[in-house]
Amino acid sequence: MTEQDVGMRNEPEGTVTVAEPWRDPRLPAAERVADLMARMTLPEKVGQLYGIWLGMSDGDDDVAPFQHELVDNVLDWPRLIEQGLGQLTRPLGSAPVTPVAGTARLAAMQADIVAAGRFGIPALVHEECLAGLMAWGATVYPTALAWGASFAPELVEGIAEQIGATMRQLGIHQGLAPVLDVVRDPRWGRTEETAGEDPYLVATITTAYVRGLQSTGIVATLKHLVGYSASRAGRNFGPVAVGRRELADVLLLPFLHAVTEGGAGSVMPSYAEVDGVPPTADPNLLTRLLREDWGFDGTVVSDYFAVTFVETQHGLAAGPAEAAALALEAGVDVELPTVRCYGQPLIEAVRTGLVDESVVDRAVRRVLRQKCELGLLDPDWEPTTVDGRVTLDPEPGRELARRLAEESVVLLANDGTLPLRAGTRIAVVGPQADDVSAMFGCYSFPSHVGSQHPEVPMGVEIPTLLEALAAEVPPELVEYARGCDVSDLSTDGLDEAVAVARRADVCVVAIGDRAGLFGRGTSGEGCDVPDLRLPGAQHQLVEAVLATGTPVVLVLLSGRPYALGPYASRTAAIVQAFFPGEEGGSAVAGVLSGRVEPAGRLPVSVPADPYAHAAGYLAPLLGHQNGASSVDPTALFPFGHGLSYSDFKWDSFALSTRDVPTDGATTLSLTVTNTGERAGADVVQLYLHDPVAQVTRPVVRLIGYVKVRLAPGESRRVEFDVPASAAAFTGRAGHRVVEPGELELRLSASSTAVRHVESLRLVGPELPVGPTHVARVGVTVR
Repeated sequence: MTEQDVGMRNEPEGTVTVAEPWRDPRLPAAERVADLMARMTLPEKVGQLYGIWLGMSDGDDDVAPFQHELVDNVLDWPRLIEQGLGQLTRPLGSAPVTPVAGTARLAAMQADIVAAGRFGIPALVHEECLAGLMAWGATVYPTALAWGASFAPELVEGIAEQIGATMRQLGIHQGLAPVLDVVRDPRWGRTEETAGEDPYLVATITTAYVRGLQSTGIVATLKHLVGYSASRAGRNFGPVAVGRRELADVLLLPFLHAVTEGGAGSVMPSYAEVDGVPPTADPNLLTRLLREDWGFDGTVVSDYFAVTFVETQHGLAAGPAEAAALALEAGVDVELPTVRCYGQPLIEAVRTGLVDESVVDRAVRRVLRQKCELGLLDPDWEPTTVDGRVTLDPEPGRELARRLAEESVVLLANDGTLPLRAGTRIAVVGPQADDVSAMFGCYSFPSHVGSQHPEVPMGVEIPTLLEALAAEVPPELVEYARGCDVSDLSTDGLDEAVAVARRADVCVVAIGDRAGLFGRGTSGEGCDVPDLRLPGAQHQLVEAVLATGTPVVLVLLSGRPYALGPYASRTAAIVQAFFPGEEGGSAVAGVLSGRVEPAGRLPVSVPADPYAHAAGYLAPLLGHQNGASSVDPTALFPFGHGLSYSDFKWDSFALSTRDVPTDGATTLSLTVTNTGERAGADVVQLYLHDPVAQVTRPVVRLIGYVKVRLAPGESRRVEFDVPASAAAFTGRAGHRVVEPGELELRLSASSTAVRHVESLRLVGPELPVGPTHVARVGVTVR
């Protein structure tokens, strides 16, 4: 490009050389964008509204729904970029490439884009980053369900900062994370990608991730607005039938937090259809609620092929042009992962009057403003390349992965067998014991992409549980047998596992999930299950080992909770880890040996029965066990449950005010003391019980929590500053209100383990709560 091509002008010596107004970094973004748009043709505008996915046909297996029905294996790259390009889809995350090769290829593509268009505007680059940057050789962090189990938002924020810093140095601008869906049915394969079944936990954990990622200049993308996790029978991409209260008070709440508190820069609508309307084509959701009510001013990007699905899967459009018009008018600014509807079909839709050009302008304005804020319109922008010294798995990343893994391991049960005593002969059996795949979820590179390239090394050092345990105890004390596979029904290895168990003092049985995509795993996107029995022959393995009489420590490395009722009373201990990442083997082994103090708490309930499923703990009275049904949905281990090797005492409770105005607040405080002999962490959970309300309410719901770390004998004072609006809910009139009346604040060790109750009364008039109000309970630890 020459100076004339980009509108450059030379200023007198000693001044800054600037461009036409749209190129001038000293001007406000809105002014720059308005100047640029006034110069653009309709095709050039539309060129900013879609991505291109080069390499999407790599491998034989889909990584997006119906991918191989939709991909164009012969993309005309020069033609596609001649009017400019909005986004590049996963240039480093679609195949195993080194940082050097990946950034060199990306720089070449960006150079092509800059040279092809009249204005030389680079593409915005996005990648997946839920369990770390999804690229070969990048740190594999614990999956999001482990974030929830950690009850440590500050640690999640730090991890997001590290992920963002890695992305930034590679020339990436946007991350497709976090997932804010609230688990409603753990049979859903993407349960592993969520932070749990409670909207407040999900909101606080994921908002922390958004803050951390965006602090590095990476645009966070909230997934998936809304209802995706509430599909009937937990089937991926299934229809959703929810009432407005569940929608507002459960499913939308995390998104509201992440928009208003986290300042998220992008939102992705879900694949679902909610009461007959797909979010991708819902102006009430994407324009009225998200933008007008909540004030969101970022970009809305489609889930992969979701604009096409408005036509092919939902039947709302007769062709690509109609699908484009519906999605664009609803508020979807960018079509991902590649262009099918927002290219020539959208241009024709404008020219035939199917959609007004002003709607195109609205989306282009948002896209260009974001590019402006990212520096992509600046005259000094240059593509990023790195040299061979760059590592995507630096030591600070591994350290954060280790800390989060250790904070998220949940000790569900223990008769005193754990931690393992010195000199104990240990049998280690099960399909998860000596397989690195046990450590990572569906949206980590080794599972999502690496599984399609078995000839390529893992790229990251990931010790198995067996290897890690052999580093914790004398290896001669450990004997191993696989026993069975994760999903295979063969029982050929059971006899060997039984023999190994009989020779041991304790048998560690490592079972769980293998993450995959669309049926290629037992957990992950498109890997839904009809019930919560252990996959494959793992039930037979557990039963066979239990029958030996050797004390059994059950270790689950999984992406969802499984029904453990058949085993709970017969095991010595149960340890749950939700795909704990590259340092997960060491974290779990450390808990077994006692080097690591268990500090995780359940972000999802663990059922007793594989068939008696309930929608988590957040149920009204009729959702719990009663005499009207022979089915008991009571959880075996409830939400928030987790044990420690130390002991903690709570006392000196105090409530500052018992009569609280509906626009007021109160403070609930207590002292937490470590009465044990080991340093440890306790999680103080604050629940609200509303005994009488104008609509049915959950028996209890989480409104605050804090993880308190204490040395032996140490005490800390914990204060919860509780606004009256923490009791807000969607009332009969359809809007959120704070209702006067009696309430209970319950300090608990889980949703059912109540340690102390304080009664209070909200006084005054019923108070409407504005659409952007979030009730954050403040916590101070002194």
